[in-house]
Amino acid sequence: MRKLPAIGALRVFEAAARRLSFKDAAEELNVTPTAVSHQIKHLEQAIGVELFERGPRRVTLTAAGRQLFPTLRDGFDSIERAIEQLVRAQGAQVARLSSTVAFMARRLATRAGSFRDAYPDWTLRLDASNELVDLDADADAAIRYGSGLYPGLLVEHLFEDRFAPVCSPLLNIRSMRELRRATLIHFEWGEAVRGDERAVEWRQWLAAAGAAGIDADTGVSFSEELHAVQAAIAGQGIGLLSLTLVEEELAAGVLVQPFDLSLASFRYDLVYSARASARPATTVLRHWVREHFSAH
Repeated sequence: MRKLPAIGALRVFEAAARRLSFKDAAEELNVTPTAVSHQIKHLEQAIGVELFERGPRRVTLTAAGRQLFPTLRDGFDSIERAIEQLVRAQGAQVARLSSTVAFMARRLATRAGSFRDAYPDWTLRLDASNELVDLDADADAAIRYGSGLYPGLLVEHLFEDRFAPVCSPLLNIRSMRELRRATLIHFEWGEAVRGDERAVEWRQWLAAAGAAGIDADTGVSFSEELHAVQAAIAGQGIGLLSLTLVEEELAAGVLVQPFDLSLASFRYDLVYSARASARPATTVLRHWVREHFSAH
């Protein structure tokens, strides 16, 4: 008989160790951070060692935690692959598409049903991650946001993103004079692209517009782009935002673009590995993505 701690506690530990965050693990497992903390505490008591060093703002793995994590991670990965193979062997057809968190929330999630309409014998599995996933093992294809250069992968260009000021029509911003009195909404670009001229910020747009007397650093700043979008929708100010991510709100009149000037940013591409190119799952994803998200 195997002498193992509760499998649920091991699963919680693996998620928390992989993300180095009890909060993020809780979101992944659809439980509360308190439940995650309790499960890990019970696991530590069961095996008699501490697995995490708990700080005021973050957690880190102890030496014991670092020793245990790879084995559990690889074990759960193997279990997941085995189950997926069993499901596929029973006739289920699963197409796995990865994208950034923002594009998933603002564009893919609102169109996911159309995939089932077009391919009723397939199940669409959507994976939202800002990390680069393994396109041989973890996804059949991915929609990526960046320069378009992905060595070793096949790339199909979809469209170029553009940024412009957008706001609620209730703010009545129609001129530079009104913009000077408005609250500017910002978000922080990731470290990988920060400083790149395509990571568009208010300072660039104001310079291109020839707008004088406006402090580009004032206003409200968010660490997450999606939160900046929500603030603009809620009428909390005017955001320099991706027109791709607010396309539906602009079409519905929930948001307006007071100024015609927009600046080019990064591009969206569909990418997949050469080995995946012959998979039926990759083929249906290519057709569906091109139909709904190619140049517009």
